[in-house]
Amino acid sequence: MYQTVLTDLENGILTITINRPEKLNALNKTVLNDLEQVMQTVYDEKAIKAVIITGQGNKAFVAGADIAEFMEVSDDGGEELARKGQQIFFKIENCTKPVVAAVNGFALGGGCELAMSCHFRLASDNAKFGQPEVNLGLIPGYGGTQRLTMLVGKGKAMEMMMTGNMIDADEAKELGLVNHVTSVENLFEKTREIIKLILTKSPVAISKVIAAVNASFDNSTNGFEKEVRLFGEAFSSQDKKEGTAAFIEKRKPLFTGN
Repeated sequence: MYQTVLTDLENGILTITINRPEKLNALNKTVLNDLEQVMQTVYDEKAIKAVIITGQGNKAFVAGADIAEFMEVSDDGGEELARKGQQIFFKIENCTKPVVAAVNGFALGGGCELAMSCHFRLASDNAKFGQPEVNLGLIPGYGGTQRLTMLVGKGKAMEMMMTGNMIDADEAKELGLVNHVTSVENLFEKTREIIKLILTKSPVAISKVIAAVNASFDNSTNGFEKEVRLFGEAFSSQDKKEGTAAFIEKRKPLFTGN
């Protein structure tokens, strides 16, 4: 179905693997198109409850964009290229189901931007993060200037994007770019462990957490007002009725996502 990504659905968790190991899983037009298609499937298929995005092998999550393709884009085609990438990454960021990046190696340029578009990130101890676009006379174009600043702060984001230097997994965790650092061998076990815990919670509440938190970074939206509205919607849900009843009755809730 897809040319450059592998998919595996197990117990409601869809693992999406960027599969170009010979190119360190670099993003090209085909990868971006495949990502767009598979994310639409995530939106549409009820059997998919959560998503892990990762890269093939242990060297790279995604080591940037496929620079050779840049040579084929006209001088006035850069804006369209960036807009397309941003639209796909917004689709990931705004998914109502949890999307977690398992960063297993280099996450550079567009790869770092892809990881940052996920709801949160885990990294193996050999992972490296960076936005080295200045080395090409460019800047990040798939949302990196905005998301990196939100995640690590203005000063560190400026330094990383101006120098093009990489940071390792431990520094990424200290900065808040990743939530957990594990060994390469334990990365997917730890990622699935966290997702399985999330999937025991109300799907209604999880989707509204995603929407409310994303609103805090949307200058066109009053995040506090959106929180009020989303709280009200959750308050009238069947999941809320089940959750509160289960709490009173001292039993585990059986959430249905309604």
